[in-house]
Amino acid sequence: MDTGVRQLAELIAASEQIVAFTGAGVSTESGIPDFRSPGGVWDRYGPINYQDFLRDPESRRETWRRGLHTYPVVAAARPNPAHAALVELERLGKLRAVVTQNIDGLHQAAGHDPERVVELHGNAHGVRCLECSANFSRADVQRRVLEGEDEPACSACRGVLKPTSVSFGEPMPLEAVRRAEREARASDLCLVVGSSLVVFPAAYIPRYAIEAGAELAIVNATETPLDDVAAVVVRGRAGELLPEAVALARGLIRPLTNGSG
Repeated sequence: MDTGVRQLAELIAASEQIVAFTGAGVSTESGIPDFRSPGGVWDRYGPINYQDFLRDPESRRETWRRGLHTYPVVAAARPNPAHAALVELERLGKLRAVVTQNIDGLHQAAGHDPERVVELHGNAHGVRCLECSANFSRADVQRRVLEGEDEPACSACRGVLKPTSVSFGEPMPLEAVRRAEREARASDLCLVVGSSLVVFPAAYIPRYAIEAGAELAIVNATETPLDDVAAVVVRGRAGELLPEAVALARGLIRPLTNGSG
């Protein structure tokens, strides 16, 4: 067994207020491409800036055109073993919250209490009117685009509709950011899974946990800027390594529980 996996399991077993911070590396293992990586959507087409979306009808039409290709991939994705391992931490009473950069809703689909999931970059499965704040299902609006509406308008007020995922240049939802910081500062272990920790301001969240005295553990395929301050770094695929660590942690917890009575 990898020494890092064993160390991670011991850290998990000793922790009671874990906050998981998840990034694109978790979603890619469910078949969702990372927009920022070479060959991704932004590499091929460039991101659509939020201000351009607001002022330019052609940018809005291009957003919906791209969605015809990108959203079905997200809609068809299913949780992978990394998602399931985090759900197991919740069942064990160890997980305080999941703070995620991902927009796919797979943490909720895997079985987390939705109240424990903090989405810093929004959610791809919804659409909101920027005029009256009415909410719609992305699947329903997508159907309208497929039927020929190149810029679907709000059915309530005819205002501009926008997917509820955060666009390039758009501020992150303030309440989600504030809650993420609160959860991080209240944690005793920040477990980073599948994030390179280079996308800000989201990448500040593990730093808040460290500032407040929490331990840091990282499970990621590549190096991160916080590797040198982490208690343990496990390099590799989250869907392979995290379930192994959680299963081992579960075994370490049982003797303590059984002996307490």
